[in-house]
Amino acid sequence: MKDPVDVLIIGAGASGAAIAWSLAETKMHILCLEQGGWMNPAEYPSTGRDWEAKFYGEWSSSPNVRGRPEDYPINDDNSPIKVVNYNAVGGSTVMYTAHWPRLHPSDFKVRTLDGVADDWPIDYDALTPFFEENDRMMGTSGLSGDPRSPLTHPPMPQQPMGLTGAIIGKAMNKLGWHWWPSDTTVATMDYEGRARCINLGHCTPACAQGAKSSTDITYWPHAIRAGVELRTHCRVREITTDESGMASGVVYYDKDGVEQFQPAHVVIIACNGVGTPRLLLNSASNRFPNGLANSSGLVGKNLMFHPYAQIYGYVKEPTDSNRAPPTCLWSKEWYDTDLSRGFVRGYGVQFVRGAGPVFEAVVSEQKGILPWGEDHHRVFRKLNGHRLGFSAICEDLPEEHNQVTLDPVLKDSHGIPAPKIDYTISENSRKMMEHALARGREVLETAGATDICVNSPIPWGGWHLLGTARMGTDPSRSVVNEWGRTHDVKNLFIVDGSIFVTSGGVNPTSTIQALALYIADQMKQRLANLFD
Repeated sequence: MKDPVDVLIIGAGASGAAIAWSLAETKMHILCLEQGGWMNPAEYPSTGRDWEAKFYGEWSSSPNVRGRPEDYPINDDNSPIKVVNYNAVGGSTVMYTAHWPRLHPSDFKVRTLDGVADDWPIDYDALTPFFEENDRMMGTSGLSGDPRSPLTHPPMPQQPMGLTGAIIGKAMNKLGWHWWPSDTTVATMDYEGRARCINLGHCTPACAQGAKSSTDITYWPHAIRAGVELRTHCRVREITTDESGMASGVVYYDKDGVEQFQPAHVVIIACNGVGTPRLLLNSASNRFPNGLANSSGLVGKNLMFHPYAQIYGYVKEPTDSNRAPPTCLWSKEWYDTDLSRGFVRGYGVQFVRGAGPVFEAVVSEQKGILPWGEDHHRVFRKLNGHRLGFSAICEDLPEEHNQVTLDPVLKDSHGIPAPKIDYTISENSRKMMEHALARGREVLETAGATDICVNSPIPWGGWHLLGTARMGTDPSRSVVNEWGRTHDVKNLFIVDGSIFVTSGGVNPTSTIQALALYIADQMKQRLANLFD
């Protein structure tokens, strides 16, 4: 049998990489198991002119479309929003758009402020130093001082506003609404061995230049040099427990498909808001018949996706199309609760630059604004490189009927039950989306846009997988405590988006990683009595 490791981390994505790096200074034997492999930037789509075509197949953001050996199938038939993720060293940071907001201080006190959902057991201030540390490690670019967002100190200057940003900024100014250049994790200058962005193509999927930070090129090189072991192509089936109810290790399938057991003194799960409940539920035993760490019955419950309300149109002036990072500006004009709008909480807005020609042609034909026949090329020239986009990322409130369970039939290539998603958009979220679309239409029309189209929700928009193993001080109402340790198993921790209590109205990656660093710091402070 293999010797036990001190710490075993499951998943090498955003949070797994961050906590591995932070814990490495303890000099413990730390092992990370990742079901994907190392990516080769020379094979990324942006190295060729057919990068857009690959997004419809082998580089789709959906594992159900990609079907790579490293992927697992997901039954999301009972959801209007489909799960998108990526399995590799770096996880979904390989594929994300590098948009980089933080949760706001108000997001941690939703029950206190608005009487809905629950307050977090920690506040924004507890995470502030870890947000800053993470920004340095990931390498952020942006403009400090946004009056409607938490104060940040990006180590690199902002991305250029570009043609699109100037058009949108003028329209927002006419309406008297807030906007600000987006923070991103795309390098605007050479930084920590990463070359600056040269606009090879859209940031999704993958950046062959290495300008977009993904944890395989940020955290992992540092963690490995510090002694962390990273074992790839290892799919974990279950977490085992001993006679005292403590986690004893994991059963996994190695790169050859051979079942292995790896003992460990501490286990950390970093598998995202779908993969984590899947693993916990599949780790049921006589002692934990309803799944591991599930005495509350909340493992897999309260799934939050962030439904996206998207509206876009076309202006006469040229826009940036697929040149430069896709999100150029954000707005927090409608972020916090204003009951006169007819709903609680709010949404952030991402203004996007446009689309590449293949995507434009496919989508515009589907929307019925690009005809076939003799007028095809004239209309395409009017559309291509002239798109303006307004995407509202709407706060999803936690509801227990939105959940991840184990599918009774569907399995992955190793016979492990696949996750099944049951999700509906709440009435509060629907009202929020309608409000956002109306504001988006005002912005686009003020900018002179025509041929306005709507996607609400964006169907392939399940990028943010949150809330399915929530944090809290009450073991009957949460899965992990205020520093990421499961209430039921004292040496089992969770560090990914599943521990979110509420979702906010922004992309979560920055906050996920800050939480991972915060939990690592708490573990280091408590090493002497970690299991008390």
